[in-house]
Amino acid sequence: MDSIIKLNNIEKSYTNGKVKNQVLTDFSWNFERNCFTVLAGPSGSGKSSLLNILATLDRPDSGIYILDGQIINFEKKKELTRLRKENFGFIFQSFNLIPVLSALENVELPLTLFKYREKERYTMAEEALTLVGLRDKINKRPYEMSGGEQQRVAIARAIARHPKIIFADEPTANLDRKNAWNIVHLMKDLNEKEGLSFVIASHDEKVIQTGKEVIQLGE
Repeated sequence: MDSIIKLNNIEKSYTNGKVKNQVLTDFSWNFERNCFTVLAGPSGSGKSSLLNILATLDRPDSGIYILDGQIINFEKKKELTRLRKENFGFIFQSFNLIPVLSALENVELPLTLFKYREKERYTMAEEALTLVGLRDKINKRPYEMSGGEQQRVAIARAIARHPKIIFADEPTANLDRKNAWNIVHLMKDLNEKEGLSFVIASHDEKVIQTGKEVIQLGE
């Protein structure tokens, strides 16, 4: 099996006053290339905690995290920042688009962190927006687009560099049912046709039904 990420015996807890809340206990999983894995479970079940650990935004209490065969040291903050920049894409519940920038500029902006020429950045952003069906909206600003279109821009931003894996946190939560379903199908198409790997935290039954693998947390 060709794993991108391996988690071995991960533990995670939070303390609120004198109360300890154990959210992950001895959790192990292999996340394969071209995965479409859904983290499911009720609020407080550990979905967000697991997603944040996978994205190296939070550290486990114990256990081993392996990315492409390399054990990750959560003490090395600069290395974690570089790792996220080079390997991961992110899709958020609230879109996180910059209002004064066009769709193209929103997708292009993160690419300025890399050594691409301006023409390369433009082409990559345009291609990503075309993949999500927004070629005709590249000059529109967020306030000129629907919620579904804004989330498509956010997806284009996440996939522009074809990252090793894309983490999505409740990507349909702020959308109506029609737009939510369209976004689910878009991510699934990108997985099947472009070979992109997704890990999605969601309590949306439509999202859960499309998962190649579903990790049910909180049981």
